[in-house]
Amino acid sequence: MEKFRKAEFWIATGFYLLVVVAVLFPFLLSGEESGTYWIARTFENNNMHFDVFIHVLLPKLTIATFSYFAFLIVNNWVVPSFLEKKHYYAGVPLVIAAFGLLFLFTMIAFTYRYGYQLGYKEMHAFHVACARRALGATLVCAIAYAFYYALKYLYFTYLHGWFQKNNIWRKITVEIVLFFLVWIVSLVMVSQDNNGTMFVFILFTGFFYQLTYIVAYYFVFPPFHNKRHGWGILWRNLLITIMLSCGLTIFMVGISASSRSMEALAFMILLGEVMFVFPIAWWLSKLRSKQKDEVLVLEKALGRSSANLDFLRSQINPHFLFNALNTLYGTALQENAPRTSEGVQKLGDMMRFMLHENHQEKIELSKEVGYLQNYIALQRLRIQESNDIKIAVNITEDECDHPIAPMLLIPFVENAFKHGISLRNRSWIVVSLSCDANHIYFDAYNSVHVKPENDPEKTSLGIGLNNVKNRLALLYPRKHDLSIRQTATEFFVHLTIEINK
Repeated sequence: MEKFRKAEFWIATGFYLLVVVAVLFPFLLSGEESGTYWIARTFENNNMHFDVFIHVLLPKLTIATFSYFAFLIVNNWVVPSFLEKKHYYAGVPLVIAAFGLLFLFTMIAFTYRYGYQLGYKEMHAFHVACARRALGATLVCAIAYAFYYALKYLYFTYLHGWFQKNNIWRKITVEIVLFFLVWIVSLVMVSQDNNGTMFVFILFTGFFYQLTYIVAYYFVFPPFHNKRHGWGILWRNLLITIMLSCGLTIFMVGISASSRSMEALAFMILLGEVMFVFPIAWWLSKLRSKQKDEVLVLEKALGRSSANLDFLRSQINPHFLFNALNTLYGTALQENAPRTSEGVQKLGDMMRFMLHENHQEKIELSKEVGYLQNYIALQRLRIQESNDIKIAVNITEDECDHPIAPMLLIPFVENAFKHGISLRNRSWIVVSLSCDANHIYFDAYNSVHVKPENDPEKTSLGIGLNNVKNRLALLYPRKHDLSIRQTATEFFVHLTIEINK
């Protein structure tokens, strides 16, 4: 929240400086009479001297300055320090004082701004008229701030967490920010010319142009660039977007300002969308889509290389090799040849797989299954003498001719053996794999045993488990479903992979 208030401060300061520039710029550019002819004429008709600084610049700058300070006082001091902490007895009077100060100086500014109305029979009547105008302006400011704070409260209460989770703010592109700034600057500049029709036109046209760009950039063009939609759906979506945006723009401009040429207005709005908004959205969307594809390819390559390196490091390390050698050594003490040779053969097949198949982008699922079976067979040798350990492998190879990224399933099996086997307690592991025409279904289900407090791997998720999640996200985006559930005694993994042949 503190960062947000700092952002509010700088945005309010920037907007205030923009208003000051908008007020001073016409006079610095074209002379002091620029844009004030009708005001000067009104003063002259009432036999009064007109001074552009006293009757135009000073009132506008006074109102802008005290509006700026009132916002800072209320938003950055009173609200966070008093009202949000429920110190209403101090906070409410301070809010009233801040807006009261704004009302006072706005009324003074209006006495200079509408000085030509001094023709009232009584000075008191003139002051009352200025006070009414100032009160109306102050109430508008107060209501606008209350509306703004309500929106901010609703955002932080209901949307902020979702925005952060989905990185919404990071998805707002530079061009959207630039369009918004150009729109705001145009509104402030036009507001100084007292041209209500032009102000309304820019207000609603700019707003709906930005909305149209966002819809086209994020929702209409990306599915087409990614080949999820064809030309027919694209033209349909574009037509709907044009009809809604142009219709709403013309409607809002029509009810807010008097225009004698609505046909020309509609043509200008439509021309702007077709000639500028949609082409820019199309080009930038295609450019970003191409960049994302390139980044995804690089991430896949990097993720695959990192995953392979991490996996090889995790496999070919003293812990794994010593376990394997101890297993073979124990077997050799019990039997001279058969089981020992079997273990050596399984280990050799596994090492051969890691050195050769693991470097490919995709391999046959049967080779991945063969590696799993060798790994499980090697582990069986270690626990063969324990009757309290049950291992079940259910592999249905019907329709399992799909390609798959190597080393994608083994981390789940390793995790099951690592956390599911206890030589002192009853343990079980169930591994299942099946396929249909377009999917691979894999399950790993095992018991869980309480680790000793001094066990360095007590809180570990297992070798490669986090790594395989990242690989799945890179290799099968939106085409996999990974479900992991754990209780005090059981651990269950279900993985579904959608295969595109």
